[in-house]
Amino acid sequence: MVVVDVTPSARDEVLKIATKQGQSEPALRLFVQGGGCSGLTYGMTFDKQETGDEVAYHDAKLTVVVDRASAPLLDGVRVDYLLGLEASGFKIYNPNAKETCSCGKSFSA
Repeated sequence: MVVVDVTPSARDEVLKIATKQGQSEPALRLFVQGGGCSGLTYGMTFDKQETGDEVAYHDAKLTVVVDRASAPLLDGVRVDYLLGLEASGFKIYNPNAKETCSCGKSFSA
């Protein structure tokens, strides 16, 4: 079972984006793909839950799904949304990352 923590600010921002895109019952797909200076990058998109996906987070308005391949790399992550002068956007804190690049967009496991 994969567990993802979604902070209130990240949840609110995801729901705001979903509303703008016409998503009435959004499922946010969180995944890992090859790329970046450390070898792996995070991805997020609105999608439907597929057979084999794990529900990593669920409340009355938002579900986060993770595919089987990404699950071991995403178990225990925290998704946050920052809004500041130096940095704005989604930030993923991953306890499974052995190394991250300076921009925080890629990691190695």
